[in-house]
Amino acid sequence: MALTGGSPFNIAITDDQLALLKQRLALATFPDEIDDARWDHGAPLADIKRLVGYWKDAFDWRKQEKALNAELPQFTRDIDVEGFGTFNIHYVHKNSEIKGAIPFLFVHGWPGSFIEIRKILPLLIAASPDHPSFHVVAPSLPGFGFSTAPTKKGFEISQYAEVGHKLMIALGVRRIWEATGATGIAHVYGPKHAKAWHTNFPQASSPTVSRPLLFLRHAISGLPFLAYTKRVQEGFKRTAWFEHSGQGYLKEQSTRPQTLGYNIADSPVGLLAWIYEKLVEWTDGYPWNDDEGKFFDIYRAMQAVIFNIHSMKF
Repeated sequence: MALTGGSPFNIAITDDQLALLKQRLALATFPDEIDDARWDHGAPLADIKRLVGYWKDAFDWRKQEKALNAELPQFTRDIDVEGFGTFNIHYVHKNSEIKGAIPFLFVHGWPGSFIEIRKILPLLIAASPDHPSFHVVAPSLPGFGFSTAPTKKGFEISQYAEVGHKLMIALGVRRIWEATGATGIAHVYGPKHAKAWHTNFPQASSPTVSRPLLFLRHAISGLPFLAYTKRVQEGFKRTAWFEHSGQGYLKEQSTRPQTLGYNIADSPVGLLAWIYEKLVEWTDGYPWNDDEGKFFDIYRAMQAVIFNIHSMKF
């Protein structure tokens, strides 16, 4: 059964908003940088200067805006969230033409957006002997892109899940497949409404005495003949690096988001640097081109304060 409903939506950033953005980029003041800092202290100065120059002088937002509207069927719908009021939720929605296609909810995280569905949408709705076909829904989470932001404290994972759940019910389906990070229906509604769940945010901790065999295996893994594989050891190193050097953003966003928000809301360069760092560090060497890195216009032009995500507790 195909999913139906919603008010059609097109991205339409005003000329005045784009002109103001260019003015701010032209007036940017850059910090200095420690010699040979590379990525040790964050996004390199040379990278940010190059991207700002491209954003100001060469990036064609109207071309990208037109392409997004052509490729991604977009809609909005009001969703009531218990205790928080009504949110106007923006989402991409495209049905497969294949009979028996599966309802599929694709949920971005931070610092992502609905644009993450762009490259895989044609693959998901197509017929294939290798995988099922899907009716795809990819919402902008509350506080991101074109969706209403929360204004009350305590909007957490369960509320994000409620939005996704109620959106799918409004579209005529109660059981879905889902791809998400830490904000999905599966977290809250479980197998009753989520038939399958793919996550890009798996979490695990070291074994405890509650599982004695695993605890013992982990405790003696330092012995040569019981060592973890090289791949697992590299994973441990990456986790240790993240815990020591890679999660300062989370501490700031989850404790003092308002203070950080002044920089992000007022400075397109500040927003660029804050998100660009994560795009590079979290995507395993993906070759970002400058156009892909410049979709911050969506956030800038809408003056969206994306740090409403701060209330989430990971």
